[in-house]
Formats: sequence, C-alpha cells, structure tokens
Amino acid sequence: MIPIKSVLTNYEEPFDEVSRQLHQFEFTLGGNWDYDHGYFDRYLDDAHQVWLRIPFEVTHGTLDGDTGATDAIICMGTPFVLKHIYNDGLDKEAHLNVSGALIDQFQEPIDKDAPVEDKWVAAAKDMLGKVERVWKVH
Repeated sequence: MIPIKSVLTNYEEPFDEVSRQLHQFEFTLGGNWDYDHGYFDRYLDDAHQVWLRIPFEVTHGTLDGDTGATDAIICMGTPFVLKHIYNDGLDKEAHLNVSGALIDQFQEPIDKDAPVEDKWVAAAKDMLGKVERVWKVH
C-alpha cells in the first residue's frame, strides 16, 4: 500500500455527491463499507489486481451503500494504491453455501499487500489528478 497526497484528503461533502463525482471515473463503493466508513475503489489494471482506493469516514448521518440515497456526510482520507495477488483458476477449497446449491468460488488474495510497481503508482497519481482537476474543492 502506497499513500498518495491529494487535495481531496480531509474534504467533507455529502456521500451522494462524492459518489456521483467518482462514478464518472469508474470508482465504485468497495464491498467492505460499513455504516461509519468505507472505500471508493478504481481498478488500474485489466486483471483487477491493482487498485486506487480512497477511504472515507462518515461524519454525519448514516451510510447505507445498498440504497440509492443517503443522508451521510463523509470526510475523505488519504488515497492509496494497493495490489492484491490472486491464484489463477478456481479455489480448490471452495465450499458449498448454506442452501447447498451454489459453490463459493471467490478466493482470498494470496497477498493482500503485494509490492506495487512504480508504473502503477504513476497510473494511480494520473487517475487521481484527473479526478482532482474536475472536482470543485473549496
């Protein structure tokens, strides 16, 4: 994980507005959000192993990322680039889910914090620069 300086750090705005702004750059709400914090993620490579991640904390209201709207106000943290290394192929230790009808083929990364090559740091800075140029930061 490599932190990247940004004018967006400590920027506070309604979640809906931040989400709308970042969506145009293909950021998504990361799956590990909670009611008081979360991450906006943007993949940088075709294999979806290298990510630009912008963390945030909810400062007012409640976040419910599963709904179309929320009253949450968020404060953005320091963006960072990270790399996850996965096994190729199916998970040999996949298990049946509760209903027994489906197999869970999703795997944990082999390395959740793999070394990030300089080219990906540059790509993350470039993407973040594009976001910052169109954002109306006061």
